[in-house]
This record gives sequence, structure tokens and C-alpha cells, in this order.
Amino acid sequence: MIDRKHHPIDPWRLRENEVELENLAQSESLFALSNGHIGLRGNLDEGEPYAIPGTYLNSFYERRPLPYAEAGYGYPEQGQTLVDVTNGKLIRLMVDDSPFDIRYGELHSHERVLDFRSGILQRDADWTSPGGKRIKVRSRRLVSLTQRAVAAIEYVVEPVDQPARFVLQSELVANETQPPLSNDPRVAAALDSPLEAVSHDRDDEEIVLIHRTKRSDLLMAAGMSHEIESPGRIAVDIDVRDDWARTTVICELKPGQYLRVVKLLAYGWSSLRSETAIGDQVAAALAGARFSGWSGLVEQQKMFLDDFWDAADVEVQGHAELQQAVRFALFHVLQAGARAERRAIPSKGLTGAGYDGHTFWDTEGFVLPVLTYTMPDAAADSLRWRHSILDQAKERAAALGLRGAAFPWRTIRGQECSAYWPAGTAAFHLNADIAEAVIRYHTATGDDQFMEDVGLELLVETARLWMSLGHHDRRGRWHIAGVTGPDEYSAVADDNVFTNLMASKNLRAAAEFAVLHPAKARALSVDAEEEASWRDAATDVYIPYDEELGVHPQAEGFTGHAEWDFEASRGYPLMLHHPYFELYRKQVIKQADVILATYWCGELFTPEEKARNFDYYERLTVRDSSLSACVQAVMAAEVGHLDLAYDYAYEAALIDLLDLHHNTRDGLHMASLGGAWTALVAGFGGLRSREGRLCFNPALPPGMTELAFSIRWRGARLRVEIRQDEVTYAVHNGADVEVTLMHAGEELTVTSAEPVTRPVERRKPLLPRPTQPPGREPLSALGGNLPV
Repeated sequence: MIDRKHHPIDPWRLRENEVELENLAQSESLFALSNGHIGLRGNLDEGEPYAIPGTYLNSFYERRPLPYAEAGYGYPEQGQTLVDVTNGKLIRLMVDDSPFDIRYGELHSHERVLDFRSGILQRDADWTSPGGKRIKVRSRRLVSLTQRAVAAIEYVVEPVDQPARFVLQSELVANETQPPLSNDPRVAAALDSPLEAVSHDRDDEEIVLIHRTKRSDLLMAAGMSHEIESPGRIAVDIDVRDDWARTTVICELKPGQYLRVVKLLAYGWSSLRSETAIGDQVAAALAGARFSGWSGLVEQQKMFLDDFWDAADVEVQGHAELQQAVRFALFHVLQAGARAERRAIPSKGLTGAGYDGHTFWDTEGFVLPVLTYTMPDAAADSLRWRHSILDQAKERAAALGLRGAAFPWRTIRGQECSAYWPAGTAAFHLNADIAEAVIRYHTATGDDQFMEDVGLELLVETARLWMSLGHHDRRGRWHIAGVTGPDEYSAVADDNVFTNLMASKNLRAAAEFAVLHPAKARALSVDAEEEASWRDAATDVYIPYDEELGVHPQAEGFTGHAEWDFEASRGYPLMLHHPYFELYRKQVIKQADVILATYWCGELFTPEEKARNFDYYERLTVRDSSLSACVQAVMAAEVGHLDLAYDYAYEAALIDLLDLHHNTRDGLHMASLGGAWTALVAGFGGLRSREGRLCFNPALPPGMTELAFSIRWRGARLRVEIRQDEVTYAVHNGADVEVTLMHAGEELTVTSAEPVTRPVERRKPLLPRPTQPPGREPLSALGGNLPV
């Protein structure tokens, strides 16, 4: 767990006022910058000390084999691993003959600040060299949200008390030595110098290095250009080799003088374009960056973020730490998807190489809800990426003997990369999660052209998969057998409630949108008979129910399984201390499953069913997954346990700032960060979308005096301000814009001229607050316990 005493709480910034070498990897993730295309871990400018160097390009990967002890038909044969590409962050500094390294000499002060409103990482250091020369260094770093291929660093150094000679070396370095990121030797082999030099080029203004991966045959280019400012004489030298390039700047400075270097970086890659084209692309990006200059890039960044925060900010009154955490979360979710532009959004974003840089259902389930309501174009682009890999998904379905599309459980470029089929291939609910994201996006935006272009086809091909998987029994009930739901401690089960309900929703939506887009439906060979079969299956879907307990079994027979002996557990996460065989046949849950169904399909459950289900499954859920706390927060709030919901919201938001899962070093948990927004906006704000309508039913927990947030809804920017006893809805982007919404069942029309205020009803739980498994109580929002 990270000690926050060196991270003062600030509502709009993440600050670190002391370097903790033992937590360097975690801070590199926390201070990472990205725009969805380029990702720079928060390494120190000088490159050392470091824990995990990291410069990433979205979807730029290397292939590796996936051997099996026992081969099976349909097993994936190739894995994919995100590559650490050419590092352009490096700016090494010599002060007389002493390298600037915070581990030597005397470090008087060192502060780093990540500003969520400017998108800039600033670093200030005051240091005396072993030779007695005291200097100050200030650097500012950004990854441009407006110029997709560009990053930039401003580096300023000045002597404090006596003259000094400075030698600054700005570098591009490929094939950096990597620490072990996995126990899998195949991963290590794939990452051992994965880049082969193709060519390099330089002139007086820029340097470009071009490399190719050895197995995946992807081509990339990295370029740098510099602006140098200093009084007096300056010497500049440039050296370029296959795997590195260096621009050296030499000058002598007196106290009161400074050397300022602006380093402009550009990156590009392709699987199709030529070496010449990639090189020219990067050169053009550098030219554009030079035209803007550092001040122009800074201003563009601020304008972009001003617009984002105007439509996305969440204000929490009464909990300063949660306020900081939710803005930190929103900033990183934005960075993950802002300029991904039809490439995957990985589960770690581009903050680290955890999970090999793969994308899971996390994206559609937890990241896209945030982007849909705050930056819908990014959500649409992510779904267009899913559509771009539709052919691979259809090939995968055919290999499994199924119709339609079987989207990969984990992937970078569209091929299935999960070598463990019970948790991968069998988790077909991913298809319905994608369909849900399509429906959510269209409902929130009304973007019919999106449905015509890609949305309907995604719904149709996912629906066809469900028809291949499901069947009617002799009683006319429709079943889906042998699948894995969201809870990965229960695999290959029959009639998983979440899967069945979501498949039913997918099938209904496919039929409805086929009617709305008849020409496109015909082009996809959808006819009236197929539509009718979808509607029949959706209507006849079987949903298990335990009459004796009054709850929905997670899957058929689940409530009859033996209960897990928590007292005999050997530690958490359970999967690292117990065999999956034991987990699969007992009542123990890794992450919200039925509870997620009661959230996403809430209209299909009564309030009493929600309360009983929450009570039952709360006692079994160990939250060994980062995807769970936010869902439990939403449903705890809905069934009236507002204090418990507060704890879960706090845990979801602080997962990386406190390193609660002890793996922040490998990258941030984008799903949980997105879930922090969901916990607040859907939990305490009560945001739902029901039958195409925007619905709210807010209630705040004790201790939270006010919650305010903005969302985008069909071209409007709606602001919701919730207090303990009332809520105000207002539109703030145009006099002629209005929003019709439901508040606690009452229809309201809101305009910028006429905000609407309504009372908030006190919410009382139907059942007492449930307990959690031993040692798995959520982190208290109001203090008093520490994570296990």
C-alpha cells in the first residue's frame, strides 16, 4: 500500500513531494501520460533510477507462441505482447563532471505534479552535485491530446550559487533492457530486443529512427526535434546509430542564467504502410509540433481539457481524498481513450504492460460507460475498433463450430490470446457486453448513422452467436449451457443468470434495430424468420430462481453447491492459494455477477429481489477482481445501504493511489477507475437508461454533503447537483437545448433557462447491512480499516 503522506491531497492535481525508490514503479504508473495512441510511463527524465521503462504505441505488439501441455482443437496458437518502443523521454544531464542522479549528491527538494486541467506533468528538483554545484531543474512533459502523434518535454536547468558547465544529452533509445514482467519465459523471449533496425535519418532539425518487430512484422518510427535557448555560446552535436540517437547541448551558465531545451517527439506505426511513408508521417508530425511550439501545444492541451471537464467533471463535497481520486480516475480514463481512434483500449490503458497490454470486456463494461456520457466520440471509435475485428471474430466462431462472431476474451489486434479456455473462450458474455455498449451509445447520442455503419452489424453477429449457443428444451424454455459468467471462480456453468439476461437483451436489440434499418438488415441477410427466432429466444430465456432462498442462483444449481470455508482459506486472492477445481465447485465469488445483472438489467428484478440477491451474494464475494467494488457500490446504493456504497466507491477510486491490489506497478486499473465514476454517478446519482430514457433516482450517503456531475446526452450538457434533501437538473450549453428525463419516476423537461429542483427521498434498506467474507470488508471511506 502506498503511503499517501508524500502525496498531498489536492482537488485538481496529483502531487509527489518526495521520491520513494521502493515505490518507483507505482509512481511511474500514476504519473503516466497518454492520449490513447502514445503512452509514456512516468519515468524520471534522466532515465535512472527507474523501475519499469515504458513507451507504448497502442496495438503495437510482438507475437509469441502459446504451447500447451495437452493440445486441443480450437486452442489459440499465438499470444500477443505489448512492446516497449523507442524511448524519447530521456534527457541526461552532466553538471561539470557529475551526472544528475537523485541517488547521489544532496537532493534538497523534489516534487512532481500531474495537473488534470492542463494535462502536464511538471517536475521540480533542487540538487547539489557530489562536486558541490547546486542546480535547479524544472521539466514539463505532455502527450498531446490534439496532435495525436506528438509528445513534448520542456527542460530548464540553472545554477544556483556558482557557475557550472552543463552537458545535456537528449536521446532516442530502442530495445532498452527490461526488468522481468512475467514468469512466462515466452513473454521474456518476445520482449528481448523485439525491435530490428530498419533505417535512420537526420538533418539539422530532426532525427527519425525506424524499426520493425521480428515476428509480428510491424513497422514503427520515432522522431525528435529540439528548440534550444540559452545566453552565450552553445555547442550542439548530433550522433545517430541503429538503435539510438543523441543530440548533445553544451554550455556554461552563471547564477541567474538558464538553459532551456524543448524536445518535440513524434511516433507512428503501421502494419501496411511503407518505410518511406512511416518516416514521412513522423517528420510531418514533428513539423506540425514545431509550428505550434511548446506554448501552442500547452494552450491546445488546456483548451481540449477545458472542454472535457465542462462536460465530465464530478464534484464531491465532504471527502477531499475521494474528490481528488475521482478526477484522477477520469483523467486517466480520458487518456486511455481520447485518441485511440479505432484501436483497442487496453485494460491498463497505456500506463504499463500488465496483462500483456491486452483488451478484455473491461473496456465495454466499465470504460465505455464513462466515455459514452463524457466523450462519446471516443466511445464510438472504440466500438468501431470492435467492428474492425469482426472478421477475426467470425473466423473464431466458425473454428468453434458456431455462427456469428465470437469476440476474443483477451487480445491486442483481434485474435484470441487466452490460453485458458474456461475463463476465456467460455466467457461468451463478452459478446453481449459489446452489444450493451452499442445500445448504450446509441441511446445516449441518438447516432443513427453509427448504427447504420457498424452498430447493427455488431448486434446481428453477436445475436447469431447466441442462437448457436442456446437451445429450447422440451418445455419451451431457452437455455445457454456450459459458459462462464463474469465470476471467474465459477466456470463452464449452465444458465448463468447474467449471461442469459444479457443474451436476451442482445437478441431483442438486434431484432428491433433490424426493423429500424431494413436495408442494412437485408444486406446482412437478416430476414423476418431470423428476427422472429431472436424474439422467441429472448422471450423464452430461462432464468434460474431458488424459491426456498428467494434469490437467483448465479447459475443453475449454484445455491446447492457446498459453501466455501472462509476460515480455512489460505489467503487472498484465492486463485493464488487454492486450485481452481475447488473454487469452481463451491459457493465463492471472485467478482459481482448476479449483482451486475441486477444493475445492467435492473428493470427485470423487483426491489425485493434486488435486496435479497445483494444480501446473499455480498457474503460470498471476495473481490479478487478490481471490477467488483464499483458494481457493489451501485447496487448497495440502490438497495439502501448508502454507507456501504460509500466504502465501495472509495475503494474503486483509490485502487491505484493506494495500490490496493499490489500491482499498480504494472499499470493502472482502467476498469476500476472508470468504475469510480460509475459508483458515484450511477450509484449515488442513480443514473440509468431505461427504454431509451434518461433516468435518475439520487441519494447521498451520510458524510457526503453534495455531489455534482455533468454528462452529455443527445447533444446537451446536463449538470446534476445533488444535496442530501434535493437535486437540481440544469442544461448549460445553449438556450435552445432541452433534456427530458425521469426523476424517481416523474418526467421532467430541463432547459438552460429553466433548471428543475426536486426533493430527494430518504432511502431505507429492506434488509440489514450484510457482512462480507472474513477479511474482505471494503476499505472504509471514513477511515478505520486498512486493506488485507
